[in-house]
Amino acid sequence: MEQSILLFLLYADICLIIGFYMYIRKMRKLIGFHLGMNMSMVMGGMAALLFGIMLITHMPFHFTYITLLSAIIGGAVGAWFGLLIDYQTFVTGLTNGLIVGLMAPMIGTVLEMQMLFVWFLHAFFIGSLGVLFISIKRA
Repeated sequence: MEQSILLFLLYADICLIIGFYMYIRKMRKLIGFHLGMNMSMVMGGMAALLFGIMLITHMPFHFTYITLLSAIIGGAVGAWFGLLIDYQTFVTGLTNGLIVGLMAPMIGTVLEMQMLFVWFLHAFFIGSLGVLFISIKRA
């Protein structure tokens, strides 16, 4: 039961990240440099954190592969969002995603109540998306 919930949440995260990217792509002319940098850091870091913790919870004995995968995913998402603004934002999103991706599986391995933390992390992700939406509307 827990495994199917984790896989569903992972799928929902992917859909939210892609949907938010499409929204940002339409609104990128309104986004300033500072907001764009914060956006790429939040999205790269949250993607790495979500994927690292979700995957290490799902497959706990594949630590090396999950660390590499979460770092690559976090760096790619941060770079992907950063390229919408400029190259400084690209580098910031890339490095933040890589660093958080290296740390996320370490956090996931020491959790005692994994599902509670996963739900908290998703609430934090949705809250971060809400703050970014509000910031873009006010920009």
